[in-house]
Amino acid sequence: MKRSREFFRRHRIASAVAAPAVLGIAAAVAASFALTSPGPKSADPELTASVTECHDMVTISVAGRNDTPVAGTTKMLLDKDGNELPAALSGDHSSQWVDPVVNAPAGSVDPNSYAAVYIAYPANLNSYEDAVNTGAANAEQVMRDISAACPDTKYSIVGYSEGADVVRRVAQEIGHQSAGSDGKYGIVDPGNVAGVVILADSGRSAGEGPFPGAKDPNHPDNFDTNYQTGKNVAGGQGALPDHAGDFGALNGKIASFCSDGDLTCAAPQNISLLQLAINVGRQINADQMQAEGLNPTTGMDVAVVLGKIAGNAFADIASRPNWWTGNETFLSVLLRVSAPDYKPGQPVADATPASSIEAQNMSPLAYLPQKVFNEVVGLITTNQNTIPVMLSDPYNLTLGPNGTGHHFDYWRDSDPNNGKPLTSAEYAAAWLTQLAQQAQAHQLTTTPTTPTTTSKSPAALAAVQSTPTTGSTTPTTGSTPTTTPGATTTTPATTTPATPTTTVTPDATTTTQVPVAAVAPTTTTVAPTTTVAPTTTTTAPTTTPTAAH
Repeated sequence: MKRSREFFRRHRIASAVAAPAVLGIAAAVAASFALTSPGPKSADPELTASVTECHDMVTISVAGRNDTPVAGTTKMLLDKDGNELPAALSGDHSSQWVDPVVNAPAGSVDPNSYAAVYIAYPANLNSYEDAVNTGAANAEQVMRDISAACPDTKYSIVGYSEGADVVRRVAQEIGHQSAGSDGKYGIVDPGNVAGVVILADSGRSAGEGPFPGAKDPNHPDNFDTNYQTGKNVAGGQGALPDHAGDFGALNGKIASFCSDGDLTCAAPQNISLLQLAINVGRQINADQMQAEGLNPTTGMDVAVVLGKIAGNAFADIASRPNWWTGNETFLSVLLRVSAPDYKPGQPVADATPASSIEAQNMSPLAYLPQKVFNEVVGLITTNQNTIPVMLSDPYNLTLGPNGTGHHFDYWRDSDPNNGKPLTSAEYAAAWLTQLAQQAQAHQLTTTPTTPTTTSKSPAALAAVQSTPTTGSTTPTTGSTPTTTPGATTTTPATTTPATPTTTVTPDATTTTQVPVAAVAPTTTTVAPTTTVAPTTTTTAPTTTPTAAH
């Protein structure tokens, strides 16, 4: 109990908020959606890059919170008519986290054959759901415009943290499209999407491996290098199970990486109260809550969301007269209707009849004792892991200071002694490099190849694999501090075909990561080191911690 009280004190979680929805703890579970990179660079006002400059392959990149191009401070991509699009070329915008992956192919193909663009979107928590939906809409718009101007261009799509949720939704939408009567697709032809990388996949299904739908579970269908020789798969499931599901025509071309301990993608099952709180947190202004704490304005924000959920729950029950005769609990109803994209009137499977009640056409009150019993049992059984999660300090487990939490493992999770020679980020970089080479040679294919057990890669692997050393990428923080752009110099990643290295050397900074509810953790820094692929040098800005996610 002492540890639990210390957690609440240290993160300044308002008890009034934690009481109705356990929002503070849930914030830690969903905190991984918030990352911060150095503030936007000042930009030359002259805009020259246009979608009409065609490439064999373009990577659509979506970074995490506060790590997005900003119109007016960043050179933005132009459409065919010279209007700004919600995207910027990599280099005009830089992300210390995503750059090593999306810039890896640049040194292995002709300069005009490949480009990476970053999607601009709100990337905040004024409303998490609105931000992610806007990111998905912007990514689809940019892909449509590029495809209209350059119909032969192939795509890879990469997302991390909050951007991972954006990319999952975009990939699912593309993969489940149907062609119109003219044979065209609303976004892009799924056959033109060569690969999708999702780092910290919040929509991951329970126990799902890294390559959903692949013919071989050790690699995507169009890459002949095994990710790992063992069968180590993160436990748990994504923190947003309402966005789980397959990728349709893109199945087999997905790399969904999840680190065990990253509660974004490896949240334990049976934490229904925390899941309910996460759903609430996705619909409130968590940025304001974090900055101001619980006050009349933020309290009203929470009350409105809770009131809407309660109203939807009672309306749902009222629309199903047989609900009282079944085993479904009120908590289950709340979980279902609290999903941000819930629409009243959606069909629901008939409730399973309660076995101890055999009489028909009885008053609902006759079922009340059994219903109350089911509620108590359901509350206990669906929250078996809630207390362990609360006591594990989930915030620091996932988002420790200076990238020490599991949400940053993707740049340091190689384990050569156990059959995993590359980090997740390096593996993704090698895959994208091979795809870019194949796109340049017009050889992209979905035909699976035979993997090599030793994971010896083609030239693509050499292009991103440097001599691995333990703990070699120094991520600044993965937090969500308020960033004061100071001395931040980012050299866009350049890659040589042979052995590029990446050095990210942030200053010691004090950072804060944002839980999806109102949490204001303060953390101190110690800069760990880890290895990543393309060359990037970053000096982190001085940050002033404020409660963020």
